[in-house]
Amino acid sequence: QVQLVESGGRLVRAGDSLRLSCAASGRTFSSYALGWFRQAPGKEREFVAAISWSIGSTYYADSVKGRFTISRDNAKNTLYLQMNSLKPEDTAVYHCAAANAPYVAIYPHEYSYWGQGTQVTVSS
Repeated sequence: QVQLVESGGRLVRAGDSLRLSCAASGRTFSSYALGWFRQAPGKEREFVAAISWSIGSTYYADSVKGRFTISRDNAKNTLYLQMNSLKPEDTAVYHCAAANAPYVAIYPHEYSYWGQGTQVTVSS
């Protein structure tokens, strides 16, 4: 079992940058795919980015490609999401998740473990 705890969400202005962290405990990520999802008020959960822990392959949603970067620190068992050039439409609760897969996974049903989420609000 893996426990995931997100942090770093806050109120920022459009154009600002923010880095979210996801600390994991219980198991290592050596054989996991990890991802970030977000859910805005009145919207369905949306895929943001994913990474294979051991290989490092990444995949991004078109809406964030070129602005967001997903990465991991194996020693700290921590997943990151660097968000640059933030837009008001990026406002959402951001969740990190882990899947029992060696490669990237982009669908919510592929993920077994979820964090509680951290709120990111981007003002105009």
